[in-house]
Amino acid sequence: MQKKFGQNFLTSPDMRDKIIALLELVPGEEVWEVGPGLGAMTSGLLAAGASLTAFELDRGFISLLEGYFSEEKGKGTFRIVAGDVLKNWRKELDSCGKAADSIKLFGNLPYNIAATFIADTITCGVRFARCAFTVQREVADRMRARPGSKDNSSFSVLCQWLYDVKACVDLAPGCFWPRPNVASQAVLFTPRKEAVVVKDPRTFVRLVHALFAQRRKTLLNNIKPLLPPGLGADDVFSAAGINKGERAENLSVEEFAVLADTLFSLSS
Repeated sequence: MQKKFGQNFLTSPDMRDKIIALLELVPGEEVWEVGPGLGAMTSGLLAAGASLTAFELDRGFISLLEGYFSEEKGKGTFRIVAGDVLKNWRKELDSCGKAADSIKLFGNLPYNIAATFIADTITCGVRFARCAFTVQREVADRMRARPGSKDNSSFSVLCQWLYDVKACVDLAPGCFWPRPNVASQAVLFTPRKEAVVVKDPRTFVRLVHALFAQRRKTLLNNIKPLLPPGLGADDVFSAAGINKGERAENLSVEEFAVLADTLFSLSS
């Protein structure tokens, strides 16, 4: 094990089964697992009938996994994508010949990449069929934070833009080895039942990040860097029907969408 990879293994078989069950797997379904480690969760996913692609950075673990699951590899139901998932997930999606909405995403995500990886997929507008993640409790709180909450952030808005987010399984530090210093939680992402459609996803993502850039400042102050020459902030807020003196953490996903669509239309 290498400390720099933030590796913590879930040692409770019962907890592993509960988290795998969140995917509601049907035999033959495509699953991506991020950070399989020694393969305990991998074994459960394969037993449930998954056609599994595992993303692993640690060369030692890759060697072990190829030995453990050589039979499944021979059958074509298991393969490893070696390297940093932050750098290669998009390349794998582009080359695999499958749409993201046909793939279920799974991972006991290392604390040092969880938010970055999830935000990266969402920022790219990629929505998977179903996601079950084990993450640090603090990250889970941010994923599902509501407007007005101190945990509400650009990450919260992006997660809830594409997914309904539900906290499912609480995991104490003693459920892992090595024992981390924080509690964890398994979180389920399912595609939103009522989609929040925006005219231009890039404008939406840029706006969300910009309005949260300085949390203590109002929407009026934070939106200014996004305004093209000749377009005043008052015009944008007036057309959107949103209070310019509000702060970003108090807006809903739908209000961000209205504001982004207004900015895009007035900037075109």
